[in-house]
Amino acid sequence: MLYKFKSQATADVIMLRDSAEEILKIVGKDPGATGIITVAQIPGAVAALKAEIERRETAPAQAPQAAGDDAAREGDADKVQDEPIALRRRAAPFIDMLERSAADGRDVVWGV
Repeated sequence: MLYKFKSQATADVIMLRDSAEEILKIVGKDPGATGIITVAQIPGAVAALKAEIERRETAPAQAPQAAGDDAAREGDADKVQDEPIALRRRAAPFIDMLERSAADGRDVVWGV
């Protein structure tokens, strides 16, 4: 499933379900088929996202999993996971949408 975020101030932002739902939870919204982030809620949403990005980037890195190391040594590339895309990269288009929407006095909606 995809989420399509819309604002009259910007182009649409489309995200895969997992990323969109993670971001919505961070900003304090319930993931669902429809929703809105009002102009009044945008500053708090942006602050929450930036705080979570900062928290994740300053947290100590986790040690690699032993199973992944074994798979790499055995040359089984299918079992080795790539590094996940950082929240900063996944949230950047959404943060931009929120900031531009706030500047233009427009809400951000999805599923409508």
